[in-house]
Amino acid sequence: MNFSGPVYRLYEWWLFRQLNKERAPRHVGLVLDGNRRYAREHGLNAPWFGHRKGAQKIMEVLRVLWEAGVKVCTLYAFSIENFQRDHAEVEEIMRLAKEKFSEVVNNPDVHRHKVRINAIGRVDLLPEDVQEAIRAAEIETRQYSDHVLNVAIGYSGRAELVDAVRAIGEKIKGGQVDPDDIDEELIEQHLYTNGIPDPDLIIRTSGEERLSGFLLWQSAYSELYFAQIYWPAVRRIDIWRALRSYERRSRRFGK
Repeated sequence: MNFSGPVYRLYEWWLFRQLNKERAPRHVGLVLDGNRRYAREHGLNAPWFGHRKGAQKIMEVLRVLWEAGVKVCTLYAFSIENFQRDHAEVEEIMRLAKEKFSEVVNNPDVHRHKVRINAIGRVDLLPEDVQEAIRAAEIETRQYSDHVLNVAIGYSGRAELVDAVRAIGEKIKGGQVDPDDIDEELIEQHLYTNGIPDPDLIIRTSGEERLSGFLLWQSAYSELYFAQIYWPAVRRIDIWRALRSYERRSRRFGK
């Protein structure tokens, strides 16, 4: 739907009025896809233009979700596979990551909404200065509990399961765990997201209809929404449409 001015604002108001905070998903996962294609469509071969525009979009979208009643957000920011991209592109993404984690310390929205920041993934694969920025953001917000923001960076759903199995294997070897005691609860205790509810809704932008390894275990019964828009171009109405779609669904959890 392409329109602007008063008609757009009227549609925006009408769409927001349809949302029900009581039915809002508690946990929303976001796959931030389409940055490079956004750059190409704007006539720029440098993909970091799209990554920078996408990074600028994150806080805007988070504010929309928080105000709609969402308590936990998980962003798929950078996968382990993304390290295989062009070296200059990876360097720019790491600079952006450092910049955005560093901004958390003085971000009024983070403190107003009392958002606890967590990085999930193989953070040890990241440059040391990015790791330091992550630690500073986590320490600065660790006392908050109203909202949680997980940033999946250096992340892979398969790697997460491998790390969980390894940790459980070490406990079996050390006599702390009996193999017969392994169940879903034990596995979940060893995931990066331990203690956080599974995502109710996962939104992926760019029109691609796959999860690309995002929260493989946790998304078993998540509702999925694929937005036909690149991440840097996302608007409030796109997020509200996703939330409205979720509220209209009947979740069965495999029953």
